[in-house]
Amino acid sequence: MLEVSEAAGTYATPRGEARFEQEIKKSRFIGIATRVASEGEVSERLESVRKELPDATHHCWAYVIGDPTGSARIRASDDGEPSGTAGRPILGVIQHKNIGNILVIVVRYYGGTKLGSGGLTRAYASTTSGVVEACELERHTPRSTARLELDYPDEPVLRRLIGDLAIELLDTRYTARVELIVRFESARRREIVDAIRDLTHARAQLVAL
Repeated sequence: MLEVSEAAGTYATPRGEARFEQEIKKSRFIGIATRVASEGEVSERLESVRKELPDATHHCWAYVIGDPTGSARIRASDDGEPSGTAGRPILGVIQHKNIGNILVIVVRYYGGTKLGSGGLTRAYASTTSGVVEACELERHTPRSTARLELDYPDEPVLRRLIGDLAIELLDTRYTARVELIVRFESARRREIVDAIRDLTHARAQLVAL
């Protein structure tokens, strides 16, 4: 498991797909975790798993898109299981592990023995924990793209600053002023803005795109 820094906006996200399977009182639970970045990708992956495992009793799931500690988009489904016994436990594990841009699907094949609400909750949570542990995770650091507007005489010194601060230069446009399209770690915006202001005596401006 990747140890994720507590820096604002930094969280873990799956590098690819992982699976985990267990049997509980003759019911078979299959956990599938995969990286997603949009609701469209969620729908595509859910449809793919339903086609792969069409005879399963339930296809329960939850996803977190974006920062799990911030303004993430989240949703969960019990897919016919008693309310709150499947989707919510799946989501709870994801959020506790501080993982974003992830979809976890837990497929159940009913084995003939009822587990009860508590048993179902534990089964879906433990299956999710198992598949999350099987995931290869990587650190996700949100990045921002902005337009740096500056006077022509300030271009050489600001290009040096961009290099010194490890800012990514995406494009250069020459109009009435110079416009540099840059990308950087979102958490460093204040540091970068302050450096640009001090170096150009506030002549240059960083404008969000």
